[in-house]
Amino acid sequence: MKDLMGRAIWDYFHNENPEDLQTETSISELDELPVEYLFRDFEEMNEIEQKALELSQGKILDIGAGAGSHALYLQNERNLEVLALDVSPKSVEVCTLRGIKNAVCENMLDFSGQTFDTILLLMNGTGIFESLLTIDKYLQKLHSLVNENGQILIDSTDILYMFDRDDDGGVLIPAGGYYGELDYIVHYKGESEEPIKWLYLDFNTLQNAAGNNGFHIEKVMQDEDAYLAKLTKK
Repeated sequence: MKDLMGRAIWDYFHNENPEDLQTETSISELDELPVEYLFRDFEEMNEIEQKALELSQGKILDIGAGAGSHALYLQNERNLEVLALDVSPKSVEVCTLRGIKNAVCENMLDFSGQTFDTILLLMNGTGIFESLLTIDKYLQKLHSLVNENGQILIDSTDILYMFDRDDDGGVLIPAGGYYGELDYIVHYKGESEEPIKWLYLDFNTLQNAAGNNGFHIEKVMQDEDAYLAKLTKK
């Protein structure tokens, strides 16, 4: 991993000639991602993020913390104990420099030794599940990290709207797998990461997977094609 996302976050924080990130997927063209978006404050976040942060309580694990905006709000504005977790070394360094007291660079599958009252996976949190073939191992890991009376707050988007329709209104979905399984590629300053597997889930598919892995699930809110879900242990 070249850690291009982390490099962009690092450059922006240090004012080292940052540029916009570029992202693309296997079903979408190149798109600009302004790096300052990753540093937004609570008022600039979307309603799903705001709702998740409002519902957060107790000891919190923020998975995929990025530049640390969610963790910083919870730590500084709500005085909660937060651990920011990310696989990007430079992102975790910036989290620490921004004042996050607990920031760890590690894959969630390898992380252990603590349990939490709230686990956050935001900005398409289901993405890290990679595919339907690997979703169970991630949900089982989350099951081991959340306290008995704790909660997992996770968001995603049903991307069915991105596919063409035929004359009868049927959706033209390519054969060979679930339509939310994509390759995701990040570009920064002329360099490109290797494609990673990234999973967008419709609510019913997440509901079935959660139920198969020991969770109750509730849809907390819907915002057009995006939603926020809460998972609790059965």
